[in-house]
Amino acid sequence: MQKDIQNDILSDSPAYEIEALIEEYGNDVLRTAYMYVKDVHTAEDIFQEVFIKVDKNLTNFRGNSSIKTWIIRITINACKDYLKSAYKRRVIPMEEYQEDAIVSQSDYDEVENQDTSDLIKKSILSLPTKYRDIVLCVYFQEMTILEAANTLKIPEGTAKSRLSRAREKLKDMLEGRISDEF
Repeated sequence: MQKDIQNDILSDSPAYEIEALIEEYGNDVLRTAYMYVKDVHTAEDIFQEVFIKVDKNLTNFRGNSSIKTWIIRITINACKDYLKSAYKRRVIPMEEYQEDAIVSQSDYDEVENQDTSDLIKKSILSLPTKYRDIVLCVYFQEMTILEAANTLKIPEGTAKSRLSRAREKLKDMLEGRISDEF
């Protein structure tokens, strides 16, 4: 199925290729960028940067991996470049003003689930980069371990062991902090 989508996208005329790629993989790129930079506006900037790079380099895509893997690798690299940049170290983003909604009793479970989800996300983001990368690829991008290994340019065995270690670290971090239902 993935190969069919990839072939359909790459067989269209150049004007439609980038639009099809954005439609197919845009949410994955935005979600990955947000998980790295933790800021919606910066993630949107990275999204644009990624698809500019994809558009410029699409003719160089060799097909050694799926196009999704290639695009996510570009996204991860763009996020890492941003996080290392001098701009990021100098500029402190302004927090957006958000008005909190009044939560009724019927919304309690939803709020509790959101709190648990936020705690899990924060825990994942606090992992060392090599563990965070594999967790993001496997659980948030729904990649197989082999696809994640190819994306991260590591052997499959290394990906498996990093994922196992990441799970252990998360278990230690979250033990007693979330209910057993999650």
